[in-house]
Amino acid sequence: MSDQKDRVDEEVPTEESQADSFEEEVVEMEVDTMEVEASAQDLSKLLDEAQKKADEHYEQLMRAHAEIENLKRRHAQEIEKAHKYALDKFVNELLGVWDSLELGHAAAQDDSADVAKLREGTELTLKMLSDVMNKFGVEQHNPQGEPFNPELHQAMSMQPRDDVEPNTVVTVVQKGYSLNGRLVRPAMVMVSQAAS
Repeated sequence: MSDQKDRVDEEVPTEESQADSFEEEVVEMEVDTMEVEASAQDLSKLLDEAQKKADEHYEQLMRAHAEIENLKRRHAQEIEKAHKYALDKFVNELLGVWDSLELGHAAAQDDSADVAKLREGTELTLKMLSDVMNKFGVEQHNPQGEPFNPELHQAMSMQPRDDVEPNTVVTVVQKGYSLNGRLVRPAMVMVSQAAS
């Protein structure tokens, strides 16, 4: 029986052992709580850092967006100005030709006008105009005597001719023009054909 009593004593916890066990559990809970609080503080710190970075990135994004909008607006204004004033230099160069034409016209109105001087003035004005056009890449095409080219010439009619090869430009009704190598207006021509 004393063995049974010893076993019962072993199985039944004493108040002291219960208190120790409770204190150990409290200590463990405090340690767990401190770990959780430390972990929560670390997470809070990480969250704050992430929020700051997100705010910085958002601010950078907004600045970039505003910069792009400003560039678009400036670009649109520059394009508008370019379209509006693209011919500024060209017009400025043509003003001299215009002045010369007006002077020639005024001189031709005089009853005692010298025809030779009017011709000379007209030739000088045409040279001025030609120089301005060449300066801005406008070329005149006079295909007289050249083979007919449908990419550069527009045939107005065909003329039977024995003195030239068939499909040769025999008369230029209106000269052709190109701007920087691109056809602006084809030359209107009369083309030879074989005589019947």
